[in-house]
Amino acid sequence: MAELKFINANIDENIGIAWLTLNRPEKKNALSIALLAEISSTLRTLADNDKIRCIVTTGAGDSYSSGRDLYDMRGQDNRRRTRGFGGVAEIVDIMRKLPQVTVAKVRGWCLGGGLAMINGHDLVISSDTAKFGMPEVIRGSYGATATPSLFHAGIPFKKAFYISLTGRNLTGIEAERVGLVSDVVAEKDLDSYVDTLAKELASRNGATLENAKIAAYMQKDLPFDMALRADDLVQHRLRYYTNPLNDVEGYLHSQKGGGTVKYVKPEDRQK
Repeated sequence: MAELKFINANIDENIGIAWLTLNRPEKKNALSIALLAEISSTLRTLADNDKIRCIVTTGAGDSYSSGRDLYDMRGQDNRRRTRGFGGVAEIVDIMRKLPQVTVAKVRGWCLGGGLAMINGHDLVISSDTAKFGMPEVIRGSYGATATPSLFHAGIPFKKAFYISLTGRNLTGIEAERVGLVSDVVAEKDLDSYVDTLAKELASRNGATLENAKIAAYMQKDLPFDMALRADDLVQHRLRYYTNPLNDVEGYLHSQKGGGTVKYVKPEDRQK
């Protein structure tokens, strides 16, 4: 992996987790062109690493990201049309297609481009004091990339409009209530909660995680009959990699007591 200046990357192939920390705390991790390029290249590299099953992103300091670096954007000609995606849009697109499960750990500010980025993740865990919003409308923009990512985030249409048209912020608790984040925890518990979740996800079969993502993203906007057909195709794809019926006993054991027993992989069980 190339040397990184604006990201701290902690990649642990033994447990299967990559921790990526946006590292511009003095700018509340504002997304500069250079930072976006590093995120994009790092994700593309991790996509080919089958030892990594979970990718966690977060921000250094007291915020996830304050959005695009507006001073950095001044030199760009935003009137020019370009082929394909770029910047934040490219990262959201890459994340949706990654074989690994992606988790955003959010504290503090998560605005504009930062909001768009977390909408590209599979799971978002927020502190109760985090702030989510799209302030672009206040400065005369409508939030490019943040807007389509928001309206594809699975939250009610009217609530998405409220966020984009008013520029008002949601707390972590409010964001969880409308479905913008997966779960919300107290600030003091955020690190330990996400650490446990990431290790749990990384303990799963990589092919199973990848195909679960493919199934979800393929089916979410399809009519039910077509979703069933797509599901059948994904199941056949999964059989090339693993057979979930090979470990029925382990699965049943993990579900005793309502799923409170931690699943233990066959190779780790005592004989």
